[in-house]
Amino acid sequence: MIARLFSKTLCLSLLLCGSCLVPPAAHAAASAPTVAQPEAPLQATLPNGLRVVIVPDRLAPVVSTEINYLVGSATAPAGFPGTAHALEHMMFRGSKGLDRDQMAAIGARLGGDYNADTTENVTQFFYTAPADNLDVLLRIEAMRMKGLTLAAGDWTHERGAIEQEVSRDLSSPGYVYLARLQSILFAGTPYEHDALGSRPSFDRTDTALLRRFYRQWYAPNNAILVITGDIDAARTLAMVRDTFGPIPSRKLPARPQIHPGTVHAQTLQFPTDYPVGLVAIASRMPGQNSRDYATARILSDVLSSQRGALYDLVPQGRALLSSFDFVTKADAGIGIAIAAFPKGSNPAPLQARMQDILRNLREDGVPSDLVDAARRKELAQLGFAANSISGLAESWSEAQAVMGLQSPDDEAAAFAAVTPEDVNRLARTVLDPQQSITAILTPRDGGHPVADKGFGGAESFASTPDHPVTLPRWANDSLLALRPPEASVQPARYTLPNGLHLIVRPASVSHTINLYGTIRQNEDMQEPPGKEGIADITNELFNYGSTTHDRVGLQKAFDDIAASENAGADFSLNVLTPDFDGGLELLAENELHPALPEQGFKVVRANTAASLSGLLHSPEYLFQRAMQGAVSPAGDPSLRQAQPDEVMKLTLADCRAFWKAAYRPDLATIVITGDITPAAAYRAVSRTFGAWRASGPMPVVDLPPRPDSHTSVMKVPDPSSTQATVSLPESLSLNVANPEHFALNLGNEILGSGFSSRLYRDLRVRSGYVYTVRSHLTWKRHRSAYSISFGADPDKVAAARDAAIHDIMAMQAQPVSEDELAMARAGMLRGLALQSASLDTIAAGYLHFSDLGLPLNQNDIAAQAYYTLDATAIRDAFRKWIRPADLAEIIKGPATAP
Repeated sequence: MIARLFSKTLCLSLLLCGSCLVPPAAHAAASAPTVAQPEAPLQATLPNGLRVVIVPDRLAPVVSTEINYLVGSATAPAGFPGTAHALEHMMFRGSKGLDRDQMAAIGARLGGDYNADTTENVTQFFYTAPADNLDVLLRIEAMRMKGLTLAAGDWTHERGAIEQEVSRDLSSPGYVYLARLQSILFAGTPYEHDALGSRPSFDRTDTALLRRFYRQWYAPNNAILVITGDIDAARTLAMVRDTFGPIPSRKLPARPQIHPGTVHAQTLQFPTDYPVGLVAIASRMPGQNSRDYATARILSDVLSSQRGALYDLVPQGRALLSSFDFVTKADAGIGIAIAAFPKGSNPAPLQARMQDILRNLREDGVPSDLVDAARRKELAQLGFAANSISGLAESWSEAQAVMGLQSPDDEAAAFAAVTPEDVNRLARTVLDPQQSITAILTPRDGGHPVADKGFGGAESFASTPDHPVTLPRWANDSLLALRPPEASVQPARYTLPNGLHLIVRPASVSHTINLYGTIRQNEDMQEPPGKEGIADITNELFNYGSTTHDRVGLQKAFDDIAASENAGADFSLNVLTPDFDGGLELLAENELHPALPEQGFKVVRANTAASLSGLLHSPEYLFQRAMQGAVSPAGDPSLRQAQPDEVMKLTLADCRAFWKAAYRPDLATIVITGDITPAAAYRAVSRTFGAWRASGPMPVVDLPPRPDSHTSVMKVPDPSSTQATVSLPESLSLNVANPEHFALNLGNEILGSGFSSRLYRDLRVRSGYVYTVRSHLTWKRHRSAYSISFGADPDKVAAARDAAIHDIMAMQAQPVSEDELAMARAGMLRGLALQSASLDTIAAGYLHFSDLGLPLNQNDIAAQAYYTLDATAIRDAFRKWIRPADLAEIIKGPATAP
């Protein structure tokens, strides 16, 4: 239940019947998948030592590159734990022949995802872009590999931003706990510090140290390049040889060895700003390059199984939530059993019960049927990798760069070989209570938001004039020309006689089928007065089985076919192709005939009330609540809030009445993607969901239009935070049906969306005020919102806020430059195309358009708008709809925040 409550909190932010039936003609034809054997991956090693993996995937005309440098924080110089992290940041600051502005411009024009991450052993840089632009991605990575600039001025600016990242993470109680845990479990080894680094070490870091580290480790013979997507393997390998071949190899330093010593049991105490308390019992686990890693994954799955004793704490009413998390690293891992208790409660009984569960598993062994289920699950999950082009690159990168395997197939073989005896042997070792670290994370009040006069004296912030960025010829030739948008292939669409909408998008990239469904609901509009909270309780009760199978029996049925399933207002099924029919029948059984048991209702109701008691006083909730209140008038339905004492008055009859009124086919949409034909999908859904009938009149689920909001200031104290989190929101009176919203979207791409935006440039790159900053447009059927959000040290909040307002006003003062417009247009158009690079994002897009009442070809409509809009239209839209003077200010952070 607590997960649902966290989700609801986030929603307060400004985001925003038989098998022989013949299907009617679909509204749009979608070709049946032709199941083909996947093309064989191509692996090679260049003479300079660069290892190359090329994996074709024909899901979409998209390519992902992921270059893995086999270096991370474990090889950092003594006293400088964040060196690898710092160098990761500087890889985006320019190299010989490609300065930082050109790199940002290229990233904007590509329209894809580009970023990086640093772990203890590997630093990864990844791009996803249209397949036609693969040459650009390869050139960028080659130039960064052979000639990073590492200018002192660039490091000065980037150091400010990276220190903001440190402040952000240190503001998270979860991060503070994990950092302390890691320091204990791996004391005396390079794993003692995580990959983030510390502010003191960054203050002492200079470009000479970074350059030395770069020359030691950033070499082709210390890298693995993975390329996946709609590519020709042989031609791609030739491109890689031409681009990376001339870069010389280097002699690599010796790598540190990780040999942790003995751990002695101890208990830690942490205050948090969480709405609930947590008991965490942690143990050291095998790493990803260990022969026991597959066994450790299976053990982790067994411990987190919904049929297991740890999860059973929740339906027993002993815990608000429970799980087992496996934090993986190359040379070692951490396993953490976690359970939540209500704020103000004594954690000792829960802690004792968790210790009993772990001791029993260690002494008596784990259930063999759960081992079998976990093994099937892990093998099935590997089959879903091809459903995402970037996910496929990640899968191969993990196998080769982290686990030291030749391919994910080796990982599959390792899982297939795991036996219950292997799992029991490992459990006896890692679940030793004499070597476990227990932590009690206790919630404390963050206070209540208080009205404020606003920021202090405004700091003058002079804007640096915009300037056109001249791209290198090789990039310009690949990125400059934009063809007029072409209509995309549309899915098959059906409406069943009961009103259910079915959308089918076939794809033959794997032998898997994915189903995603949603029932349009809005508890703010649908919960009867005085019954607040009944929607969440009803949704949670879908976890308690159906009228045919109890909770454990239903989960076992899904485990037997290695399917992942969720039921409720949002429901899903991920299953291998041969088991789709059986999985769909089980999903329909759960969705249409939930048990809604009396005992389960009492447990969920009590857990909901207990969770609310802490949630309503947590800083994050108060922050989200303040944001919603700043843009909504008094008495708005969106401000309704369940109270613990009122929740305890709800009855099972209330739950059944809400389920009967709100769960109905004429408000439901199902999207099916993967290895299935539209006709087969229609027959299967008709057979399983066709008898579903609506009860009573269709409810009103959309919030009504709201008036323009006005400026206000609110502060939310958060003693656990060292960094201020800031939101500047306002309501908008236009909605998603108004075509002028396209001009705002395109302008927002220039102002505050991504690494090349004006806000990112002015608040991070040039000033180091913030680590992250974005502006957001949220679209609903009848109401919308705009906001800017950033995180900063308290003494930098005022300057960052003034700089953001300055950038908004500049958008209204004059048209954006042609260079900015060209980059934004290219980025938006290519970004729309990239949404087809994952079956998950394809389905999410269809559900999103359905929820907004938009046509399924909305991306085609948007592409045409972005292709034709000019700079004057963007300026005029910002003048008409964005109101800088009405932006509210909500600040969550330490009491010293201005």
